[in-house]
Amino acid sequence: MIRSRRCCSSGLSQEAGSVEQISLHCAEGSLEWLYPTGALRLSLFPRLPTGSTRKEKPQRVTACIKSSSSFQGAQVYLERDGVLELLISEANVTLQPKVYCFSWMPKEKVALFLQSTLHRDISRRIAAFRYELRGDWNARLSWPSRNLSVEDAGTCRPCNNTEILMAVCTSDFVIRGNIRTVSNIVETQESIISVSATRIHRQKFALFQPVGKYGKSAGNIRTLLRCGVKPGPGSFLFTGWLHFGEAWLSCAPRYKDFRHIYEDARQAHENPCEVSLD
Repeated sequence: MIRSRRCCSSGLSQEAGSVEQISLHCAEGSLEWLYPTGALRLSLFPRLPTGSTRKEKPQRVTACIKSSSSFQGAQVYLERDGVLELLISEANVTLQPKVYCFSWMPKEKVALFLQSTLHRDISRRIAAFRYELRGDWNARLSWPSRNLSVEDAGTCRPCNNTEILMAVCTSDFVIRGNIRTVSNIVETQESIISVSATRIHRQKFALFQPVGKYGKSAGNIRTLLRCGVKPGPGSFLFTGWLHFGEAWLSCAPRYKDFRHIYEDARQAHENPCEVSLD
């Protein structure tokens, strides 16, 4: 299955007032609209997990888009049930590129509508953004001292044992390590956790790499500022997801707590996967 795609369109081949139809099926990718003229309508059709039954509740689909810092020449709207909601405008992008996320049920019809803006000279204008489409993404982030997670626009709440076990089995990265520092970025409402890794159980990409003369692995993990993460002693098991190439925190229990949770689940034959403990 193709995981990423780069889509490019040019307004030079469009007539003024026309609308070009494009369907996005890939889980992630990017789009560039060169010299915007007319409009683009992007229908969102992410490939959902197969094998669902009628007894299961409908699964919510989540999409996120992140504009380029040089986004110009168009505005991006979310089209839902025939109603347009402005997501990205030229004025907003010039201040600070942001990530916009929205969700819908599989039976709903949603699309992104890109409308070109009027300019005398379109030759140097490019409307570009990256996107992620996921049918199984909960956008969860957390801070370790309370096993918190964030859902639905950033409400911090405790992770339960089942969520911790599933996070360890399904996350893009699972890292055992210690918190070095925490930096709070007010402008983006994010906290950046600097982590020194003692063991890399899994990572989708090389997020944590050896640094220094002793070759210890280190890396950064992001979470929401509102969760109030603070540095603390002890070893944690950090889990999370890649979001536009950056590591975002999911459940992160203290390692000793995770050992107890995992051992109890294994004795009850309820562990969703095998994890090597030491």
